[in-house]
Amino acid sequence: MLQHVLVPLDGSKLAEEALDHAINILCPGGKITLLSAVDVPEVPVYGYYPPATVPDFQSTIEELVPQARKYLEQIAKGIDKPELTICVEAAIGEPARVIAEVAARLKVDAIVMSTHGRSGLSRWLFGSVTNKVLATRCCPVYVVPSKYADGK
Repeated sequence: MLQHVLVPLDGSKLAEEALDHAINILCPGGKITLLSAVDVPEVPVYGYYPPATVPDFQSTIEELVPQARKYLEQIAKGIDKPELTICVEAAIGEPARVIAEVAARLKVDAIVMSTHGRSGLSRWLFGSVTNKVLATRCCPVYVVPSKYADGK
């Protein structure tokens, strides 16, 4: 059994399915770190919506991390395992890079994450955060497959 696992969450119910698996592989008194990586473009995106000014864009980015942290804290409160230590982290950046960096910094025993189960064109277009994390080889990665064919 493992002492410390990292569970990346993106706000989807599918990603949250990894929690039960993470809890099951932890030893009594183990630790779970819930992580949300907030991916935002480096510059404002203009198009169909009114353009945001740079200060508005920066303030929007600064609001995202506290929102992500609040989401993680709500998830943590819902885990009814008082014997476990549950920590939360939220950071801005490309998800796979953030996940690998946090895993390395915290020296976790493993990452437990869900895959959205995309295949074909959608996987090519959107990429696979799971595959990118696996490619970093930062630590063992437990992949929880999607229960649904379309990843919803």
